[in-house]
Amino acid sequence: MKKEGIALRRKVNLNDWWVFTKNCDFIPKKLPEDWEIVCLPHTWNAVDGQDGGADYERRACWYATELESPDREKTDRVYLEFDGINAVATVYLNGNKVGYHEGGYSRFRVDVTEFLKEEENLIAVCVDNSEKSNVYPQTADFTFYGGIYRDVNVIVVPETHFQLDYWGADGLAVVAKTDGSVALHAYVTDAQEGDSVQFEIKDAEDKTVAEAFTKAKPDTEMMLMIPDVHLWQGIEDPYLYHVAARIVRHNEVVDEVCVRFGVREFYVDPEKGFFLNGKSMPLRGVSRHQDRLGIGNALRKEDHEYDAQLIKELGANTIRLAHYQHNQAFYDACDELGFIVWAEIPFISVMNQDPAAHENCRSQMKELIYQNFNHPSICFWGISNEITIGGERPGLLDNLKDLNALAKSLDTTRLTTIAHVSMLPKDSPMNGITDVISYNHYFGWYGGNMEQNEAWLDDFHRQNPQCPLGISEYGAEGIITYHNDSPKCRDYSEEYQALYHEHMAKVIEERPYLWATHVWNMFDFGCDARDEGGVKGRNNKGLVTFDRKIKKDAFFVYKAYWSKEPFVHLCGKRYAQRTAEEISVKVYSNQPSVTLIVNGVTEKTLQGSKVFVFEHVSLKEGWNTIIAKAGSCVDSMTLEKGEEENPAYVLVDDDDGEYAMNWFDGIDLSNTQMTFHEGYYSIKDKIQDVIEHEEAGTILISAIQSMLNMKLGKNMMRMMGQKSMEELAGMLGNQAGDHGKGALAYLNQELQKIKKK
Repeated sequence: MKKEGIALRRKVNLNDWWVFTKNCDFIPKKLPEDWEIVCLPHTWNAVDGQDGGADYERRACWYATELESPDREKTDRVYLEFDGINAVATVYLNGNKVGYHEGGYSRFRVDVTEFLKEEENLIAVCVDNSEKSNVYPQTADFTFYGGIYRDVNVIVVPETHFQLDYWGADGLAVVAKTDGSVALHAYVTDAQEGDSVQFEIKDAEDKTVAEAFTKAKPDTEMMLMIPDVHLWQGIEDPYLYHVAARIVRHNEVVDEVCVRFGVREFYVDPEKGFFLNGKSMPLRGVSRHQDRLGIGNALRKEDHEYDAQLIKELGANTIRLAHYQHNQAFYDACDELGFIVWAEIPFISVMNQDPAAHENCRSQMKELIYQNFNHPSICFWGISNEITIGGERPGLLDNLKDLNALAKSLDTTRLTTIAHVSMLPKDSPMNGITDVISYNHYFGWYGGNMEQNEAWLDDFHRQNPQCPLGISEYGAEGIITYHNDSPKCRDYSEEYQALYHEHMAKVIEERPYLWATHVWNMFDFGCDARDEGGVKGRNNKGLVTFDRKIKKDAFFVYKAYWSKEPFVHLCGKRYAQRTAEEISVKVYSNQPSVTLIVNGVTEKTLQGSKVFVFEHVSLKEGWNTIIAKAGSCVDSMTLEKGEEENPAYVLVDDDDGEYAMNWFDGIDLSNTQMTFHEGYYSIKDKIQDVIEHEEAGTILISAIQSMLNMKLGKNMMRMMGQKSMEELAGMLGNQAGDHGKGALAYLNQELQKIKKK
């Protein structure tokens, strides 16, 4: 690494050549020759974290590489920067422990200056994604891929530099207001007498629009004004400025840091929704996980940018980045494309009562906010997701209040939010913690019917008119192999998924009071515990397949509602073999009329909006070509009519079983006592052990379904398999309505009748 000119900071990427092993019980002092050669980003769970079985390797593994000693001045500082290691990292340089970090989704840096040798240096990193009581997430419906799955850099800075040691932040914070005022804070380490800081703001055309100098201090503060300020107006006009802060000594620039920012202000009205710069902007969009088929979470910059472009094509204007801090490349793309972002920490599903766990929540919140403070796309900090699904444990309410207060103290310019599990009561005190709230609802998939969505939403809004309400998750699985002329809930067909989203898109459009809605999910994603619809290891609720190759029909429902780009889409392309003489053909479009042409003959033109259904379309034997036209837009598909149904279109056996939804009917639950006899099943046993016994599993799942009035099944229960029945009892006791604790005692009594093998 050669230095040029004066001692400015230098940043060099270290992704290219590492060695990796799963088996190491010592701290390497030299580069091991028998380890696997890998390039970063990397995860060891790219395959086993997506193939099902809930058995992916969660353990400690090792990475190592050699670093040539950087060419530097005697007083320069050298840092290693890690953009993401999941989940606990211990960093060694030349056998010396130089850094330790808990939390798998944020950047951290290590000052290694004192441990560098003049010749080659060995970097070794122990990475551990095994379960730990003090590190979140504890349990969740996605794979916790282990690895160094984001970039690693070496940074060389002079002794006087913009701060690198504070929560992985940039060392420069920007608060811009719509009147053109820009408050700047530059954090300087070891400023010398006479040093100054220059601030220079440039517009999108690289023209200087504001500039000032001031004395360098640990917190160097300055207010600048941008004349004729150009606002950042979301997807309509995502205009970005950039600001450079420079430490100046005599006639030299000692250090420099640059960030981009946008000028915007916003608020949420509980009746009219989200407003950006005084303009109504109903937030309608998707949630996103960061993994991909075959590569896990080890995405490159171009992968993140591709995902953002697909979301742009959909027409969405908001993204919920679940359930953790995402890659800076994706936040950058959101800034550039104008998405309104909900960013959150992985406080999800269950609270661990270890006090160190709450401190980990706090540290992850600090990292999330400090590292992402300058992104104009981020308007909401999320403090937790479905945290009561694991029970409303003692201290939970206080912890949530503390996280909210922490977020507000770190950033007064943004709003806080929370994603509640559907069963949380409408009058819960947890609805009064954050500035705005959202609920995760799956009426019409896990239980109930689609129409319960609008009934619940309207009832909540009527009861809580001053509480801004959104939908943080909603969705249905769609597996593109399965097809049905009469789709129904949980048949996993592409047709039911599309029908569900047709309903939800209309419900949402008719309710402007919903401040934000986020489809679950934009992409299928990995969850090794799942075995749904005959597809192992993933959640199939995405509008786009896990490999990003196929946009499901449901994708085009939202494109019809949200996108201004003219298009027409024929549904059912993958339902390619038909036996019926006549079929219905469904078309999605944002144009006012659609014409259908079948085998070269114009069938009909329909006027309408979003969804166009052509009934009684005749098919001839053999191949049939169907074309849809809407203005200048055209789409086509070919269907084959034959005598035999394609058996692949129907899910034959989901191995999910049929369990009672009225298991407690006629049972007196008032006087049942808890007993625990060794050698027999009880609520103290792990769920995975209970459900593998046919009789005990049937009892357990029937009881839980009856308590919650929600279809779960064996496959869904496997996702909680490592938890004990006693841990699950918190959820059941709080969410079981009229059944209450007596139901738990009765469930335990019935399990106690079954002897373990």
